[in-house]
Amino acid sequence: VVKEKNRMGECPVWEEREGALVYVDINSQKVCRWSPLTNEVQSVSVDARVGSVALRQCGGYVIALGTRFAFLDWDTQTTTTIFEVEHDKPNNRFNDGKVDPKGRFFAGTMAEETAPGVRARRQGALYTLFPDHSVIKQLDQVDISNGLDWSLDHRTFFHIDSLAYAVHAFSYDVHTGKIACPRLLYHLEKEEKMPDGMCIDVEGKLWVACIDAGRVIRIDPETGKRIQTVRLPASRITSCCFGGKDYSEMYVTSAYDGLDEATLAKEPQAGEIFKITGLGVKGIPQNFFAA
Repeated sequence: VVKEKNRMGECPVWEEREGALVYVDINSQKVCRWSPLTNEVQSVSVDARVGSVALRQCGGYVIALGTRFAFLDWDTQTTTTIFEVEHDKPNNRFNDGKVDPKGRFFAGTMAEETAPGVRARRQGALYTLFPDHSVIKQLDQVDISNGLDWSLDHRTFFHIDSLAYAVHAFSYDVHTGKIACPRLLYHLEKEEKMPDGMCIDVEGKLWVACIDAGRVIRIDPETGKRIQTVRLPASRITSCCFGGKDYSEMYVTSAYDGLDEATLAKEPQAGEIFKITGLGVKGIPQNFFAA
């Protein structure tokens, strides 16, 4: 549905108030907004790689930018830094993020590659930005902090560390925002490659984008089993979210960075954004950052 190609399209968020899909292109350092009505993509350039974007209650967006939490004012195209982490890790940057049921923004970090396929291990962490602008570290020694979401009863937090090739579940205290007691929920099979972004549907099932495997998979957290696979026409599938008028459409981002010329020739749609319909299940609206 979005033909404008992204080097590293990520973190799609359906913004009901605009009737639009908001997402980032990490490597192009842009936050983008696509309107299905006009088919137009607008974008705001920022001064560092931007790992994730989320909606703010008062309008505009909260973003995870470089190693900073920041607010983005869409109308003036300006960013305001709220909090910076990891001053001691110049090679790190923020990656995926999402707002919890109480309006706190969770986002995690990762080490950048120093050469193709080479990165320092366990340099990342997971942070929570509270509405009062305070920040706590929830997890340490993460490789690539990635997809995240919460169970429908708000008692479980789901999180992906990509290089663990797994989805983990944590107990989650909705009152404090703290997570604890990790357990393995699902380990990806060989052909599913590496897990990236993730979202939840109204039945409480998880959808995981599998980068380099050209698919999204649906997982039942109760049984820890994969129950559905949807294949897409690009291999570097990065993330997914539900949207549209009744949240029955799934939007899926992809990337073309990391593909050689031969693969790009075989995958003319690499970097585009796809819409999956007919899944027979809906998603839930995104939470707003409460400040």
